[in-house]
Amino acid sequence: MDYSVLMSVYKGEKAEFFELSLKSMFEQTVMPEQVVIVCDGPLTKELDLVIEKFQKLYPEILTVKRLNKNMGTGYAANIGLKLCRNELIAKMDSDDISYNTRCEKQLKEFEKDISLDMVGGYVSEFETNIENEISVKKVPLKHNEILKYARKRNPFNNQTLMYKKSKAIDCGGYTCNTRCEDYDFVAKMIINGAKCRNICENLVHYRLDSGAYERRKNLKNTLGFINVRYRNWKRGFCSFFDFLIPCMVQICLFILPIAFTKKIYSKFLR
Repeated sequence: MDYSVLMSVYKGEKAEFFELSLKSMFEQTVMPEQVVIVCDGPLTKELDLVIEKFQKLYPEILTVKRLNKNMGTGYAANIGLKLCRNELIAKMDSDDISYNTRCEKQLKEFEKDISLDMVGGYVSEFETNIENEISVKKVPLKHNEILKYARKRNPFNNQTLMYKKSKAIDCGGYTCNTRCEDYDFVAKMIINGAKCRNICENLVHYRLDSGAYERRKNLKNTLGFINVRYRNWKRGFCSFFDFLIPCMVQICLFILPIAFTKKIYSKFLR
């Protein structure tokens, strides 16, 4: 089965991380038929050099779309979604590293069950070396478990998602949020009747750099979190308490010191 990879990158990313991420998609045991990169605004010289390197290596596979200014992850994902020429799309973040069997395992799930619309899996979290795993972010596996979990939190690790393009377009694609666009997308897919599954295996090495917890605590992230959950409640996707309780927890994490936030994430949210 052919599939496309969808990534976006902006000037704030580190070139060495971006290169490792991109390399991991070209080293899949089942190679992608297409890799789409949306440059969300002008990039640094170092990031441009990474793209040029892979364009020379894979001219038939790599599709690059450059936006004149930074529009946000949701907007960039919608642009990339339209450029993907295959029905199956593997979403990937520009600073994480996929296991080389990730896409092969996901493709097998779609082959076994043609009614599936969205497949994800676990992520192995690391700080400096992928061999030094510090935690695993697990998610619910079966469809009914995913639906229940989705009312409070994102039931998928975004960087592990593989989904059907037709279903994504049918639900309206990504909302042009600056934060939490991945959870909003998943909620829209589920509301639109998407059949879901997660694989009980690590599919991606997820990078927890020094700024990860600071980004989770910033005001824009907190407001984005609340906004998405408010929309889910207004859509009738979750109850008022499903909206209220996670928002209260998020506000507490925003207010409390980073050391406490880190402990909560590692002990209770993994």
